[in-house]
Order: sequence, then structure tokens, then C-alpha cells
Amino acid sequence: MSNSGQKKLILASSSPRRQELIRSLMLPYEIRVSDVNEDTEPGLSPAGIVEQLSSRKAAAVCEMYKQENKREGIVIGSDTIVVLDGAVLGKPKDKEDALRMLTALQGRAHRVYSGVACIDLESGQEAVSHQVTLVYMKPLTRSQLERYIDTGEPMDKAGSYAIQGLGATIVERIEGDYFNVVGLPLSLLSDMLNGFGIAVI
Repeated sequence: MSNSGQKKLILASSSPRRQELIRSLMLPYEIRVSDVNEDTEPGLSPAGIVEQLSSRKAAAVCEMYKQENKREGIVIGSDTIVVLDGAVLGKPKDKEDALRMLTALQGRAHRVYSGVACIDLESGQEAVSHQVTLVYMKPLTRSQLERYIDTGEPMDKAGSYAIQGLGATIVERIEGDYFNVVGLPLSLLSDMLNGFGIAVI
């Protein structure tokens, strides 16, 4: 018998996409957002970046709960980046920046890295990992890219696209976990939660 009913999941994220995904696990959960500094030191690998930021987000929420004398639950932090030719593409600053990113991505393959960190509030046990998905974009015209940008969808997304939205129409195919591209690799997360005695299925 799983003890999954005894420990709730605490998602350290304001992302509506991650919140929707955590809900799909059908386990007790709550959302707690932490505003953490997302700067990382130069020279860190893409895997290192997402693992460090995921840990930082989860640790910040752990501190909040400890200050409130709450010691039960598994805090989950996650971070996602888009990497093209070794360069990290974050969220666009403006429409011109979004066009620059999407122009660079179109007709090519890039990698999406998502980090996941889980911390048990009671024991302090921590697990950190990451997943990588290869994404192939269609070759598109400038006017197609501009029309997509005009929808507003790319403006708060790493790499300037959302695979779960209209951005699905500009992706040719992927190799790896789809949910990793959305922002929370559920297969990896369920494996990690098993290590905390929480069985998803």
C-alpha cells in the first residue's frame, strides 16, 4: 500500500503549465511560489543550470515552510531552458528578441532541458535530476513567425514558443519526453517521488 496520501506535493512554481501537470498526478498538492534569483555562474552546463535553479526554487520554499513550522510534504522545484548550439535561449525581452530566437530555431533541432528537485520537508532528503528532449522546428517564413509572435504566446516562454499551445504548429517532431518541453517531466518526477516512498501509480 502506498503512503502517497500521507505526504502532499508542494510545487514551487507560478507556471500555469507546471500547475496543470502536477494536478494530473492526482495526488494531494499545493502551490507555493518563491521569487529566487535566476542568475547562474558563467560556464555552467545546461544540465547544471536547470538542476541548480530547480534546487534553489525548492530550497527557498522549504525555508518558507520551516519559518511557518510546517514540516510535512515534498517540495518540487523545476526549471526549463532551451539550448541552441550551446547557447541558452531564455524568455524574450520584446517582440524583436522573440523574432531573433524563433528565426534561429526554425528549420533546425534544439534541446530543451528541464531540471527537477525534490526536498522532503521532514527529513531534508533531496533528489535532483534533469531530462533532455530534442525538438525539431519547421522551416518558417518571417511573416509566419511574426503572426505567431503577434498572438502574444511566445512572450513569457523560454525559447519564445509554447509546445502545448499554438507553438505546436511550428514543431515538426520531438525525440524524448513531451512534458519535459512543457516544463515538468512527469515520468522523471514519478521515478524521483518513488525514492521518497510516494507511488504515483
